Amino acid sequence: MGWLTGWDPEDEDAWNRGGHRVARRNLVYSVLSEHVGFSVWTLWSVLVLFMSPEIGFGFDPGEKFLLVAVPTVVGSLLRLPYSAAVTRFGGRSWTVFATAVLLVPTMLALYFVQRPGTPLWVFLAIAALAGLGGGNFASSMTNITAFYPRRRQGWALGLNAGGGNLGVAAVQLVGLAVVSVVGTAHPSHVAAVYLPLIVAVALLAAWKMDNVDAVRTAPGAQREAARDRDTWWICILYIGTFGSFIGYGVALGLILQNEFGISPLEAVGYTFLGPLLGSLSRPLGGRLADRLGGARVTYGNFLGMAAGTIVLLVVSWVNSFGLFVAGFVGLFVLSGIGNGSTYKMIPAVFARRAEDEIAAGQDTATAFARARRLSGAVVAIAGAVGGLGGAAINVVFKLSYADGSGSGTPAFLAFLAYYALCVLLIRTVYLPRKPAASGHADVAEEARV
Repeated sequence: MGWLTGWDPEDEDAWNRGGHRVARRNLVYSVLSEHVGFSVWTLWSVLVLFMSPEIGFGFDPGEKFLLVAVPTVVGSLLRLPYSAAVTRFGGRSWTVFATAVLLVPTMLALYFVQRPGTPLWVFLAIAALAGLGGGNFASSMTNITAFYPRRRQGWALGLNAGGGNLGVAAVQLVGLAVVSVVGTAHPSHVAAVYLPLIVAVALLAAWKMDNVDAVRTAPGAQREAARDRDTWWICILYIGTFGSFIGYGVALGLILQNEFGISPLEAVGYTFLGPLLGSLSRPLGGRLADRLGGARVTYGNFLGMAAGTIVLLVVSWVNSFGLFVAGFVGLFVLSGIGNGSTYKMIPAVFARRAEDEIAAGQDTATAFARARRLSGAVVAIAGAVGGLGGAAINVVFKLSYADGSGSGTPAFLAFLAYYALCVLLIRTVYLPRKPAASGHADVAEEARV
């Protein structure tokens, strides 16, 4: 496959002459691939709702939370090699492979989920393979970062990730349709829906996408980024935003069943709404960050998430189902906005540092090339760590419900403490009252980057 050479999205003349059309075309098919990837990644959040004693499955709540946590862990760990792979093989080549390989966990799920008596370890292995879908996020985001100029990356990355995140809601809507049409005895139908979609998206990516030389990076970019303290500050924030989104997204059905004892049909009927609105709000977070600055938007967002968690604590004590669902939907929307604004902070932080280096006498091209290289690496690292945060949320819920009390209060208290930590971090590091010597002085200025 050929490569687009000499690609420079910062060249406004080339961008206006047709570069924006090339970028938009690749963005569209990147979104489709990531969307299917997220659906396969979170497939088990729907399948476990079907696995009841009535159809021959005797897994307890802890084992079900484990089933939805395993693909989250695997998908998160794969984000680092997936991001590196796209820089070596190219966006089109890797997208085709990463999409087509999803046929394996989907076909296995289709076969085994209709066989009661299958041991837990088999389902755990299949769920781990479903984690392949989680890796698509990092390769897709790294690829799209190379296609768009810095001034448009907040919106482009938000749209790319938001369209992918919609896969969480989509698979739950598929589950709802299956339950409504054929009942709870046919979970394999959920997996069957995705087989032709995976094939179609892989073929479209091969036909329409481009490999671009700008995505290639020198070896060691991730190692260099891992030594940078900003990488880990941003990872902490992304655990709070994306970790919340994916963690709540795969656990909400089980939470509603444990808190209120509702049926699988009722659970699936409510669980799609939060991920849907959270996905749609992610581009909004990127757009707000483009205008107001990612640090400011993320700061306000975590204040809102802390407030939303307090609401969940209160309504869980009074046992109000409607308010509980509404509180969770609010958290999903805020997590989506925070996902977009936090990712906007990544190129902004390193571009601001490049400006400081240029002011100190470094070559302009060298400084911004390093900033772009580090930004792409941090996108992968933050995506991986943030996904692990989602797995941690499921573990915390598993522990919270392990005592048989049917209450998630200990989990919500832990999440509230974490959101408070994120508020403190942004206030201290990225929104200092006085300009910081490190160059962080109000990263809100990233709106102009």
